[in-house]
Amino acid sequence: MQSKRKVISEINVVPYIDVMLVLLIIFMVTAPLLTQGIKVELPKAGAEPIADSSNLTPLILSVDAQGNLFINVGDDEDKPQDSQSIISRTRALLNSQPATMVLVKADRSVPYGNVVGAMVLLQQGGAKDIGFVTDPLETYPVPE
Repeated sequence: MQSKRKVISEINVVPYIDVMLVLLIIFMVTAPLLTQGIKVELPKAGAEPIADSSNLTPLILSVDAQGNLFINVGDDEDKPQDSQSIISRTRALLNSQPATMVLVKADRSVPYGNVVGAMVLLQQGGAKDIGFVTDPLETYPVPE
């Protein structure tokens, strides 16, 4: 007796699904590690001063070493200001004088996040272009 067997022509995809899920987990774990920053040493260089074509006094937001914010607009320039005060003063000045330069003057020991937070406050007040105040590089004569 000869039994006729029918050939099964199905592909078992279960192992492929397992491999796919393992790869998905591996990519999910490694993707956040790839987006980390690279440690670099930034160059030290003197920047050319910005030419101010208007005769307006620039708006300067200062961040001291403790992270306190000071703005040169208003009566109490030497007192720390809260974020709402900075936003409202920036908005009021830029609405009346839109050509005013906006600058951030931060202490070198202030964490980068505090400087970015100060810039965000200026942007919320309507500032489009924000510059940084820096000290010029000390240059020494090159011996011949």
